[in-house]
Amino acid sequence: MSSDIVTVRPTVPAETLQRLPNFVGISELTAGSLGISMNLVVIPPGGQAEPHLHLGFETAIYLLQGDVETRYGEQLRHTQVNHAGDFIYIPADVPHQPRNLSNTEPALAIVARNTANEQETVRPYEPTGKREETTSPTLTPCR
Repeated sequence: MSSDIVTVRPTVPAETLQRLPNFVGISELTAGSLGISMNLVVIPPGGQAEPHLHLGFETAIYLLQGDVETRYGEQLRHTQVNHAGDFIYIPADVPHQPRNLSNTEPALAIVARNTANEQETVRPYEPTGKREETTSPTLTPCR
């Protein structure tokens, strides 16, 4: 393992298995990372990801811009709406499908996972059934 700091400046998005433009930041390939990846994900206006899950790996998201509805869980029955400034946690193996609620502006998110090769953990998910509306938990800031 190198002791050098690595800077990555992606200029061209990569197409992902989730079918969203992804500016690959930190990964094994770009930075020599062993256990983390971090990318900028763009959900185009009115766009959505393919339903999927990350087999064995957690996801942490910071929503930079936009309003995103995420269907998640068994049969994608639950929904969560998040707004710019929200931190979002998706446990390993939870099926999900984010959708940009704007038809005019892209949604932008920084996405980190505890794997250096995050696309290798993506698995398609085929939902069937109905969904239930849920709400976000209210968190108290740390003092």
